[in-house]
Amino acid sequence: MSQTMKCIELSGETGADALVLGERPVPEPGPGEVLLKIKAAGVNRPDILQRDGLYPAPPGHSDILGLEAAGDVVALGDGVQDLKVGDQVTALLNGSGYSEYAAVDAGACLSIPGGLSMAEAASLPETFFTVWSNLFDRAHLTEGESLLVHGGTSGIGVAAIQIASRLGVRVIATAGNPEKRQACMDLGAERAVNYKEEDFVEAAREFGSKNESAKGVDVILDMVGGDYIARNIKSLAPDGRLVNIAYLQGSKAEVNFMAVMLKRLTLTGSTLRARDAAFKAEIARNLKETVWPLLEDGSIKPVVHATFPLAEAARAHKLMESSQHIGKIVLDVG
Repeated sequence: MSQTMKCIELSGETGADALVLGERPVPEPGPGEVLLKIKAAGVNRPDILQRDGLYPAPPGHSDILGLEAAGDVVALGDGVQDLKVGDQVTALLNGSGYSEYAAVDAGACLSIPGGLSMAEAASLPETFFTVWSNLFDRAHLTEGESLLVHGGTSGIGVAAIQIASRLGVRVIATAGNPEKRQACMDLGAERAVNYKEEDFVEAAREFGSKNESAKGVDVILDMVGGDYIARNIKSLAPDGRLVNIAYLQGSKAEVNFMAVMLKRLTLTGSTLRARDAAFKAEIARNLKETVWPLLEDGSIKPVVHATFPLAEAARAHKLMESSQHIGKIVLDVG
C-alpha cells in the first residue's frame, strides 16, 4: 500500500476555488478504528462552512473536509472485532472524506446495503445519522404524528422525508420551485409547499390539524433559522417539537415565547460531529435495525444528483452553493 494519498487541501483562494488537489501521508488506524480505502465521499453543507473557516474540525481530528464515505476496509486498529479486512462499508467520518484513505471509528461503519453503488452508499451516513438522531432520538417522533421538513430536496430533506414516511409519519415539506415540490411528493411527502408562493405556516397548521384547538404539526426539522424560528413556533401543534440542525439564515431571531409556554413546546437542536464514538455507534445500531432493512428492500432509495472526480471538488461545492441540486452530491475518489 502506498505511504501517501491524494486529498483535497485548502489553498489561499476564497470560496470553492480554495479546494485544490494535494498529497499527505496515509493515516494509521488507532484503537477501535479501521483504515478505509475510500471509493466515494459525500459532499455536505458543513463542508462549505469548514472550508470558509466557520466550522473547524474538533480537536484531534483531521482538517481534511468530508464527513461521510464508502469504500474497503484495508487495515484494523487494536480492539476491532466486528469488521475484517476486505469488508465494504459506508461510514460517518470526523473528517478526511475528501481523500483516498481515512481512519474511521469502527462503530460508525455500516455494511453497504445490497445493490447500492459506492456513490449511493457514500451519500447515506451524514444525513441518515443526523435525521435519526434528531427526529427519533431527540424529538421522539412516532408513527401517526405529523412532520414538517424544511428544504425537502436537500440531502437532509430527502433522508427525512423517506425515513419518516416509511415509518408511518405524515410528512409535509417545503421547496423552492415546482420541480422540487414534485420531488418531495415523489419521495413520500403527502403535501409539498412552494415557500416562494405559499405561506408554509398556514399550510402546516392545516396539514397537522387534529381539531380546532390543536392546529399544527407535531415536529419540525429546520435548517433555515432566522425568521423561520418564529414562524415555526406558529406552525407547531400543542406539545410540538422544533429541532434546528443549522441556521442558514442566521441563529438570532426575535421570538415571543408566550406561545412556547401556552402550547408546551420543546425547542431543541444539536450538532453531530463533536459527539463521541459511543454516541455515533448507538445511532449506527438503530439505523442498522430500523432503516437498513428499508434500504435493502428498496423502500428507501439514495438520491444522488451528481458525482464529480475528487480533483473537481470545487465544482461540487459550486453546485451545492447554487442550491440547484435534488438529493446528494458525491465525489468519486476511485
